[in-house]
Amino acid sequence: MPATGNDAAAMDSISRAPAIHPAALNPAVGSTSHAEEPEEAAESLATAPKKSTVGEGGVETAEEAVEPAEPDINELCSDMFEKMAVFLQGELTATCEDYRLLENMNKLTSLKYMEMKDISINISRNLQDLNNKYASLQPYLDQINQIEEQVSALEQAAYKLDAYSKKLEARFKKLEKR
Repeated sequence: MPATGNDAAAMDSISRAPAIHPAALNPAVGSTSHAEEPEEAAESLATAPKKSTVGEGGVETAEEAVEPAEPDINELCSDMFEKMAVFLQGELTATCEDYRLLENMNKLTSLKYMEMKDISINISRNLQDLNNKYASLQPYLDQINQIEEQVSALEQAAYKLDAYSKKLEARFKKLEKR
């Protein structure tokens, strides 16, 4: 994957730095002492002038860059790895917590469905009992319907009898007056 942004600029500046021996930068110290501190060497390399050579045909060529070893690069790497480990541990912990939450939600949902199942079983049982009771009462309800029809028929007959008796009474009074 190609580097972009700040990473590309940093890599570009590293690749253009010439490889210079620390003794060549500071000849007075380089000739007397080879036990120069790595930090001083890194600082002197950072301030070294950049060289580029122009080859045939006007094409610029570059020499292979040798990056000086920084003394605390190991510390920075271990610090980076520790922080990355903490970050990844946090991510994994968050994922585990999400799964625990989903598991708890599934358990609660399962319990709710079991309660609803029990309720529906009770409702079904009660409905079946009511249907059985209705079936046992059906003959009595049929008898009530028959009695109601007979009462209606008797009522109609009583109205007819009343109307006929009124007609007879009217004739009797008419005959009595004569």
